[in-house]
This record gives sequence, structure tokens and C-alpha cells, in this order.
Amino acid sequence: MSKVCEICGKGRQVGYNVSHAHNKTKKVWHPNIQKVRVFKNGGVKRINVCTRCIRSGLILKPPKTRIPLELKNEEVLS
Repeated sequence: MSKVCEICGKGRQVGYNVSHAHNKTKKVWHPNIQKVRVFKNGGVKRINVCTRCIRSGLILKPPKTRIPLELKNEEVLS
């Protein structure tokens, strides 16, 4: 899975672990990326999104349950 957010573009950050003796070792921090179902371009798609974007409401999630086709047609006719 890609470690880049498809909404904000947040990716990995690099830096150093610094010990008490000031020894430096390279370190990588990855964002918390989740695979989420969202409404995008008139349909439902799965995209990789960081939890900050999910919490901020930058994505629109579809309903959890799927409505059967028969019920959709009845609602339109009523």
C-alpha cells in the first residue's frame, strides 16, 4: 500500500534519532494512512487517506449499507 495521502499529499518524513550522548541515527516517520471508501467523481472508490484528512472532514463517506435495487425503484415511483 502506498504511504502517501491522496487528498493532501502527506508522505514520509526523515530525520534523526538523537541519543543522550548526541549520537544520530537516521529515522523515518510514516503518516497514518487508511484505505477508505469515498464518494469521488460520482461513484464510490477506495483511496488511501491520512487520518488527519478523515478527521477534518475532507472526504465524504458513502452509507455503510447497500440499498437493494428493488427498494430504489419503489422510492422513485412513490
